[in-house]
Amino acid sequence: MSYAYLFKYIIIGDTGVGKSCLLLQFTDKRFQPVHDLTIGVEFGARMISIDNRQIKLQIWDTAGQESFRSITRSYYRGAAGALLVYDITRRETFNHLTRWLEEARQNANANMVILLVGNKLDLEHRRAVSYEEGAKFAEENGLIFLEASAKTAKNVEEAFVSTASKIYSNIENGICDPSNESYGIKVGVTSPPNNFSQYGQGGQNAQAKNGGCC
Repeated sequence: MSYAYLFKYIIIGDTGVGKSCLLLQFTDKRFQPVHDLTIGVEFGARMISIDNRQIKLQIWDTAGQESFRSITRSYYRGAAGALLVYDITRRETFNHLTRWLEEARQNANANMVILLVGNKLDLEHRRAVSYEEGAKFAEENGLIFLEASAKTAKNVEEAFVSTASKIYSNIENGICDPSNESYGIKVGVTSPPNNFSQYGQGGQNAQAKNGGCC
């Protein structure tokens, strides 16, 4: 299927915050309540439309365990966007955001768009991190921010699409050079406006098991 651009994403954050669940909800429109931990890296893809142009999102879901961090670091290179995820019911996952952000900025290109996601909004009654805390962290670090639920799909679409919109805007404004693949962007073959299929293929593995929610 033709597309105007391909954007490479990486999803990062602690084990168990719901990274794989967000990916599965976005690519396959489903929630899997029982999961294995991600081993290494998982892969998914989907087509979206921005400004009547097809954009292919190639999304790499990384393991949160320390033992896989060397693998994770290699996927920062050439990423156009990142979803940095924490669990609103587990304060320690929020406290670790600074470490994840430092690692991302050390290993990725300076123009990578980062969106902070407070996941598991469906567990509001168990909330340990306030919306205001998440918004403040995002503002202080120049991140886009929203809370989402991989289970109910609330704001999952918005998380991936708003990140893509910012990347697209950076291309239009000359901030990102789409001919330089270090920006995590590839130029494709443009299809006619309004002739697109919104959904693409998802749930393919890189070196991982299906399913994991970490």
